This record gives sequence, C-alpha cells and structure tokens, in this order.
Amino acid sequence: MIKENIVEYIEQQKIICAVILQVQKNKLQLLNENNREISLSENRLSHISSVCLDTSLSRDFIVSQLKQLSQNRKKLSQTINIKELWEILHEESGDIDLSAMTIFCFDPPVTTDNEAAVIRAFFYDREYFKFNKTVFIPYTPEQVKARKRQIKEAEKREGQIQRGALWINEVLNNKNGSNTEVDRDIIHILKSYYLFNNNSDSHLTARNIIKKSSINSPEQLFNIFVKAGIWDKNENINLLALQIPTVFSKDVLEHEKRLTAADTNFFNDPLRKDLTDIPLITIDGQSTLDFDDAISLENTENGYRLGVHIVDVDAYIKSNDPIDLSARDRASSIYMPDDKLPMIPPRLSEDLCSLKENEIRPGISTIIKMSRFFEIQDYNVVPSIIKVHKQMSYSEANLLNGKNDPITTLYKIATLLREKRLKAGAIQITLPEVNVWVEENQEIGYLKIDRENPSRMLVSEMMIFANSLMAEFLSKNSMPAVFRSQAQPKQRLFKGIETSLSLNFMQRKQLSRAMIGTDPESHSGLGVKAYVTATSPIRRYHDLLTQRQIKALFGYGKAYTKSELDTIIQSVSMSIANAGRVQASRKRYWITKYLESKKGTAYEALVLDCHRDHYNVLVKEFMLEAKLPPSGIRLKNGDVVQVTIQHADARRDQLSLFV
Repeated sequence: MIKENIVEYIEQQKIICAVILQVQKNKLQLLNENNREISLSENRLSHISSVCLDTSLSRDFIVSQLKQLSQNRKKLSQTINIKELWEILHEESGDIDLSAMTIFCFDPPVTTDNEAAVIRAFFYDREYFKFNKTVFIPYTPEQVKARKRQIKEAEKREGQIQRGALWINEVLNNKNGSNTEVDRDIIHILKSYYLFNNNSDSHLTARNIIKKSSINSPEQLFNIFVKAGIWDKNENINLLALQIPTVFSKDVLEHEKRLTAADTNFFNDPLRKDLTDIPLITIDGQSTLDFDDAISLENTENGYRLGVHIVDVDAYIKSNDPIDLSARDRASSIYMPDDKLPMIPPRLSEDLCSLKENEIRPGISTIIKMSRFFEIQDYNVVPSIIKVHKQMSYSEANLLNGKNDPITTLYKIATLLREKRLKAGAIQITLPEVNVWVEENQEIGYLKIDRENPSRMLVSEMMIFANSLMAEFLSKNSMPAVFRSQAQPKQRLFKGIETSLSLNFMQRKQLSRAMIGTDPESHSGLGVKAYVTATSPIRRYHDLLTQRQIKALFGYGKAYTKSELDTIIQSVSMSIANAGRVQASRKRYWITKYLESKKGTAYEALVLDCHRDHYNVLVKEFMLEAKLPPSGIRLKNGDVVQVTIQHADARRDQLSLFV
C-alpha cells in the first residue's frame, strides 16, 4: 500500500471512496469523496485498489474523480444478482474468495473496479452470504430464512428509531404536544424502557430513539408522556411497573353480568340458618362501599348471644370460574388516595356481595354464647341467611358508646376480649393512621385517625375474635386452611397498652415475621393459639379460600387439599406483596405531593434511628418516615424535634428536612 492508492472504507453503514495522502506507521491520512480529510487505521479498509490518483492535482479535481469512481462502482454493483448467485452456489462447500466471486459476477477481464463493486453489492445485501471483506460463504436455506427475518426486524427497528425520535422532538417543540400519530409499538417501547430500564425487552431500540432525539436521559420521557397526554402528571408509576391489572377482562365482566341477572333464593337452601330477624349492624368508614362483615348482639335469658357475620362470597363466585381466577391473580383489593382497584368487579363487591342495609345476603356466621359477665360458654360457625338492619360509620358508633345501646355492650365485650389477648401475651401496637384522599379538583385532604378510638377498637377486636374462632373450628375438624402464625418477638419492650410512639416503633421492629401456612400454629402478636383471616372475602383472596374450607365442612363443594392450598398461597404471594407496595407508595406520594407546597413549614418529628450520616425521623403529623441530615445538634432515639420542609418532590420520592 502506497501513497495515492485509491481505497474504500465503511462509515455509518456506507462505503466511502478515498485516496491515500500519507502513510504514517499504522495510520493512513485520507481524502474522501466528501472532501474530508480523515485519519484511519489500515484494518478499517474494505478495499484497496491498485489504481492510483495523482494527489498533486487540485483538491477539487481529486474529489470529483473520487465521486465519479464511487458512482461507477455503485452502478456496477447494481448489475449483480446476489439471489441468483446464491441459488447456483449455496450447495457448494467451502469459502469463495474475492477473485472467484468477481469472476462469477463479471465477464473477464475483471478489473479492480469490478472487485470493489462486488464488495459493495454483498455489503448492502446480507441475506444470502456471510461476508467478511474478501471471503464469501453461502448461507443454508434455513439460514437465509432466518437472515430475512433478522433483516426485516432490523429494518422495523430502524423505522421505529426514526419515527420515535421524530415524535419526541415534535412533542418537545410543539406547545400542544405532537400532531403526528405514532404507532402503539413505539409508545410501548418507550414506556417499557422508562419503567424497567435495561430489563425492558426493547431497551436497545429505546436507547437509540433517545440518542437520536433531543432529550438527554430516560427520565425526561415522563414529561414527554405527560405533554403528549399519554400519562397524567400524577401517573401511578409503581402500579405500571408492577404490572398490576387495572381493568377486568371481557370474560370477567360477562360472568359478572350473568351473576347479577340471576335470581337466587337462598331460603331454599336447607343447610342455611335463617338469621334475618337478628338486628345486624355494620361499622365502617364513611366512604366505604364494600361491606363484608357485620355484628349482632342479642340478650338471652342467661346472658348474650354475640354474632360476627361475613358475607358468603363463595355463594356467587365459584372456584376456578372467570371471576375467581381474576381475583386470584389480583389477590387483594388496593385502596389508594386517588383510586381503588377492587379484587372482584364493583357490581359484586359494592352490590351483590356487599352487606347493604335491608338486603338479604348469604353469610357465614359465628355465633358466640356468653354469660351475663361476658364469659364465653360456647360458639358455633354456621352457613346463614342474614340482613343488615343498620349501617353505621365509626363516628356514629362512637357517639352511641356510653348510651343505653348495644354499641356500649359490644364495646365492653371488645375491651374484655383485648384484655384476655394481652394476658395471653399479645403485643398491641398502637400507632395512629393517616387517611389521605384526593378530591376531583386534585386538592389533597388528610385526617389523622386514632385506631384505638372505641368504635375502631370494637370492630378490630370482633374481627380478631371471629377469625380466631374460625381458625379453631377448622383446626378441630382437621381442615387445612390459610393459617397465619407469628413466633415470639425478639424482645418485649412493654406489656399491655403503650401510648409512646417511640416505644411502639421500637417494639414493632422486634416483632417476628408473620408466616402463612396450611397448619394451625400460634400467633404471638395476637395472643391466640390459631388464626385465619376470613372476615374480608370481598377484599382478600386468602379470606375467600378460608371461607370455602369452612363451607366444605358443611357439604358445600370440595375442600382444597393441603397441596392445592400451598400452591395457591405461593402463586398469590407476589400479588399480595405488590398490592401492599402500591398502597404504601401511593399514600406516601400524595403526602409528599401535599408537602410540595409547604416549603418552610415546621412540623414535629420523632427520631427513630441514628446513623453516621443521617437520622431516620417520623414526621408525626403525617406518620411519614424521612431522612434528616446531621446538624450541630446531637440527637438520640426518642427525641422530638422541630423539622422544616426544605424541598419535596413526590414523583422522585424526595423529601428534604432540616432542624
């Protein structure tokens, strides 16, 4: 290779013609057909011609000659039918060198331009031959099919990159977003990359779209989607990232329609006990629409008859029907400040399966016989027909407490039930709860709730009591179920009821992890020998499973085996965990959103943990945990300090505080 040789090289998937101006060790100084001087290593060359070009001539003349030569070679390459060559050569074994392939393509005498044309033709058409500068290997017919698919996919990706980048730039530059419609695949590629980064199936395509567009990072995609009207400014990213279903399938909705249209008379069921004359009450939040539990209290000759009644969801939703399979997939209802995702469709959860006032419903009732001194004498679990006589809110129930009303007696019973559990070793964590909601105008409201107020404590204890009795009932009948258990805590910091926030947080850290299994074991945190959750079958799939096991003891359907239950428990565990994550993160999002407008506002905070570079604190007003950077003041666990909001960004989950 010498100065003035004409050569070709590849740049941005194009063959460029050039002349050597200078040879320096392993580097070549070239002038190309685009009138650019470049420095290039020898191994970058795709073709070296024996033809030379006088570099002493004018630069314009040299460039024009290179352009002409490149055009001529391009025309020659277009005369080569690579498919026909493959049909002749693909059954041949061994490699084909450049000289032989040039003779196949052109009549002799062949020239260096013919060679260059061959390289060009095979470079731009990669369907039929494996090509490496001077060696050609025909693909097998199967390989050709695969190559065609690959090339088609590559072309599709390239088209997506071009259109995606164009769309992003239009959204950025257009005040009202983009007027260009972009196909769903491109939106899906970009969404997926934003949500899952390099775990996205099409992350390379997405990265190339971003690279080709006017944005600098994937983070900017969020604003692009908002501006284009694809996402809301308060889009629930965690919900999307965890791929939690937000709508019900056509099959589910059709089955729901059939159920709601059916005329069911539960009075024809001889196994059910008619309890419709018993005055049932529900006690729930003011905005509750899905009522799955009710309480009753009757005076008897020798004491009381307490009833905890649960709607029989299994009477409508049968195992493995479309709604049941959908509920199993969801595993739990999800309640968020700005939305609710029910486990079962609303026409069931809020109507047909809901304990609405004065409506007849099938139930599973736990009836407890008590003495005048509230001693438990006996209990019975029965399939039932029930009717709610009165629906009450927590605040309404609180107002009745202390008056000559069943609520007062129920509260006394609940207090005694709690005392019994505490004596048995229960650990009562008494932390307030913050209820957050978002109005239609996007205004954020919140209310700090004392979970220890009489009505909430009453309902809580009644449900714990009923669940423990149903666990005992299942256990006595050797029926596997979804039992919850908890080992003894690592350390007990207090007995009875403790009002200190700090101690309650510290004690919570010492609790052992709750376990799920099909055999009954003690639950130390609740102070009971066995425990199931069966009181919320509208909202929790575990509860529906347990309800079915109870009903199987009365001859309703076939019970799940231990193996079947274990499989289902395993299959729903991730969905339950994801539901919890979304509920917690969305609540935190809206509290942080509220604090975005509270810069400079001071709140009381409790120090939970001390670390080398920060403190973990609890902003008491919102029961919100956050990091506090160190200051000149040394703090310790349990200290209460005034913190000021410096910065809040809900979408990035950022909350900056200072003392």
